[in-house]
Amino acid sequence: MKQSFLIILLISLSAFSQKKPAKENTNLETITLGGGCYWCIEAIFENLDGVKTVTSGFSGGTTKNPSYDEVCSGKTGHAEVVQITYDKTKTNLDEILKVFFTVHDPTTLNRQGADVGTQYRSVIFYNNESQRKTALEIINELNKNKVYNNPIVTKVEPFKNFYEAEDYHQDYYAYNKNKPYCRLVIQPKLEKFEKVFKDRLKKK
Repeated sequence: MKQSFLIILLISLSAFSQKKPAKENTNLETITLGGGCYWCIEAIFENLDGVKTVTSGFSGGTTKNPSYDEVCSGKTGHAEVVQITYDKTKTNLDEILKVFFTVHDPTTLNRQGADVGTQYRSVIFYNNESQRKTALEIINELNKNKVYNNPIVTKVEPFKNFYEAEDYHQDYYAYNKNKPYCRLVIQPKLEKFEKVFKDRLKKK
């Protein structure tokens, strides 16, 4: 009995030792974007094919684990952002940023419509040199072609931190479509995105 148990144990240990560690998915990449209220940006990117996750939160400031109210005070230095993880075999940073520049106004400093304050600034937090280069190239191209009436004020800064917003901020539009802000502010931006990028929407 003991011998049989020992044989089973040795076989199990041998099988375990031969297991290879889970392969990291190198096709996934993350970028953090601030373009005004994160409710708007989140709702849009959740519908782009190739995007795996979109998380609303705060980035670029000095206060650790800030609350929504603290960020709204404008004293934390954080911007409202969305952290986007996407599959590079289905989309790329060029497309991510083209959507970003289509659905918000990158020419208004610390402001998106009625939302005013540094927490609503237009900003791209890059994770590597390739992301920084791509962001600057797209901004330069948009300015060169005078796509907007005024120069782009979007900041391109190295990623330092990200703090996830409270649970009720996640998937906000999906759970609150009938609220005035969702109908009057988010819905028109979502419709614009769906029209311009109609061939790139996730299949439902």
